[in-house]
Order: sequence, then structure tokens, then C-alpha cells
Amino acid sequence: MNGTISERAKITEVFVHKLKCKYNHLKIETIDERLTTVEAHKTMNFLEVNKNKKKDIVDTISAVYILETYLNKYKNSLKNDLK
Repeated sequence: MNGTISERAKITEVFVHKLKCKYNHLKIETIDERLTTVEAHKTMNFLEVNKNKKKDIVDTISAVYILETYLNKYKNSLKNDLK
């Protein structure tokens, strides 16, 4: 969060680069998902989800936030293309 690139992010960047090289005909998108787990926990707290169930669904809710971020990014790019 301080602007430095973590070791995990470096490994991911190498992986994404390899994907883009191998599948250059496809558009490869990346999403910053660092805070999705925090948002998922906020949502579960707001909905008063039983704490025993939280660990079972936190990844699912996080995935929803990641997909929503991608779809919003895609929607905004379409709007910009139409201008």
C-alpha cells in the first residue's frame, strides 16, 4: 500500500508477462485485489453473518468484488470508446 512492489506482486507480474507473450491475441487484464478481503469482511459484518460461516464465504465475496471491479472498468472503457 506504500507504493513498493511486494515479492508476490513481482512474481505475478512475471506470470502476467508470460501470459501476454503466449496469448498475445487475448487481452489480459489485471485487477488490484488487495483490499477485497477487507471489503468482504465489512460486508459480512454489515449483514451480521455468523462468524463461523465467515471463513467459508469470504473468498466468494472477495471474488464478487474483483469481478465487479473488472466489469466497472470494462463498462467505463466502453463509455470512453463511444465518446
